[in-house]
Amino acid sequence: MRRWTTASIRVRLTGWYAVVLTVMMIVYAGATFVAVRHEFLEQLDDQLHDDFETAEGLLIQTADGGIAWNGDRHHDPDNGEARVYEVWSATGEQRYRSGAPIALPPIALASMGSSDRYETVVANRERWRTLTAPFTVGGHAVVMRVSRAEERVRNQVWEILVVLVLGLPLVVALAGVGGYILARRALVPIDDLASEAQRITADRLHQRLTARNERDEIGRLTGVINDTFARLESSFDQLRRFTADASHELRTPLAVVRGIGEAVVAERRTPDDYEEAIGSMLEEIDRMTHLVDTLLRLSHGDAGTIRLSRQPLDLGQLARGVASSLAILAEERTQRVTLDITDGVVLAADRLVLREAITNVLDNAIKYGPAGSTVAIRVERLGELGVLAIADEGPGIPSEHRQRIFHRFFRVDEARSRDHGGAGLGLAIAKWAVDIHGGQITVDARPGGGSEFRILLPIAESTAMLRDETTTRVGVGG
Repeated sequence: MRRWTTASIRVRLTGWYAVVLTVMMIVYAGATFVAVRHEFLEQLDDQLHDDFETAEGLLIQTADGGIAWNGDRHHDPDNGEARVYEVWSATGEQRYRSGAPIALPPIALASMGSSDRYETVVANRERWRTLTAPFTVGGHAVVMRVSRAEERVRNQVWEILVVLVLGLPLVVALAGVGGYILARRALVPIDDLASEAQRITADRLHQRLTARNERDEIGRLTGVINDTFARLESSFDQLRRFTADASHELRTPLAVVRGIGEAVVAERRTPDDYEEAIGSMLEEIDRMTHLVDTLLRLSHGDAGTIRLSRQPLDLGQLARGVASSLAILAEERTQRVTLDITDGVVLAADRLVLREAITNVLDNAIKYGPAGSTVAIRVERLGELGVLAIADEGPGIPSEHRQRIFHRFFRVDEARSRDHGGAGLGLAIAKWAVDIHGGQITVDARPGGGSEFRILLPIAESTAMLRDETTTRVGVGG
């Protein structure tokens, strides 16, 4: 069984084809044999019936009260054919007999009815088919039995059986060879796909498999494999960019720490200089710690190991809290934060995760908005969705970059550089937090300049859902 499961597909297909064909041929041969045998027996019964009708017209009563055959030699029952005519009286006395010299068993007159009776009897180790029926000769009621040997029929049936039995293995063998050839030809495209797929490595993920016919099963399989390669290529590209960007982000503060340390060690300094150097090093270490913590959070999100604690949450109140906590940043840049909030927009969400998303978007708007500008926050309900919009008056985002700004470490230009203290992960965290809540985050250009970020989240479905605090394990796709 183990060898069978490890055999090639073409061998297994051929084997199953041969097994199924063998079963079908056995059933067909059996049905054919039964049908032919039945047909031959029916023909024999018809011949017995013709013999009986012939005998009825040619058997006469003689002057001495006996029964004789009246007819030419063509109808003579003693002409050597394997048949027997017998006439029995009502008292069980045999009145006439002619034909092959065999001892057939006597007729059971007690079981005779008024209808014809066909049966098979054995005499001299041979099988005979008989027809027994009553008729009248010279005004006397008698019973006649006409018999024919089944030997010729049995020989014919036996010949057919031999042909079927001997022909079955030959047909199965030929069909097996043909099935193997067909299976081999049918699986050639799969062999070609396997050969092409072996040539595709991590450095050649841009290559694709070729399909002879995109509409058949193998063509659809090729399309699925090509889509998989495309996703792998995209994932590898993202991984390469992520690794390069993460290395660059960590290398900068490490270089700063190293430079400060080398400068301090190079010559003796005053305590104030040492304190200033240590403070600068701690700032860079804090920056690296924040970066590593953010990367770990995104990694846990990708792995699906972060659990959400969903609770009833008023989106407007959450927006007010975030705006209050970041108000000091806006004051430092002489910016004004305005609120246009519709109360009663209630979600089933994790407060901490969703707060972090809103905080990152609002911090991004304040950070890149010019001094003295306005940051507008709007909360409203749109059908079955809660909408939170944050609009700034910054330089705006070109249309070709509006989807990529949610990628990790992506920056549009120098206006969004490391000079602002960011690592390019804030919007990636925001998108992740919105996605795991079943929502969507988008960015559009404002008519008067600047950008507007919109967070759309599903409204809680029912009051029962709001009362039921659930803990859900979530992950991030892509």
